[in-house]
Amino acid sequence: QVQLVESGGGLVQAGGSLRLSCAASGRTFSSYAMGWFRQAPGKQREYVASITSGGSTYYADSVKGRFTISRDNAKNTVYLQMNSLKPEDTAVYYCAVRIPRRTLVTGRSERDYDYWGQGTQVTVSS
Repeated sequence: QVQLVESGGGLVQAGGSLRLSCAASGRTFSSYAMGWFRQAPGKQREYVASITSGGSTYYADSVKGRFTISRDNAKNTVYLQMNSLKPEDTAVYYCAVRIPRRTLVTGRSERDYDYWGQGTQVTVSS
């Protein structure tokens, strides 16, 4: 079982920035693919960003150019830097991990991931 602990959420004004962190247990963190998802009230959980074990990054069109996903394998941590925040970014943000295996996936579906954090609330005021 991989444990994920998220932090960094909070209240911010439109145009501001936040950095979310997700610290993971496990001695093979560097082999994991990591993802960020979010869920607004009354809406389906949606893909935000992902990063492979090799460091390749991918983004939803709605956040591309504003958000940056990164990882620090020495700290077993993945980050989501969120800039130019908009009220429509308001949601609970979840960190997820995919353990290594041979199947090929896009990484954009929540079904691609094996473990999830508890979520952290991000609220952007207008």
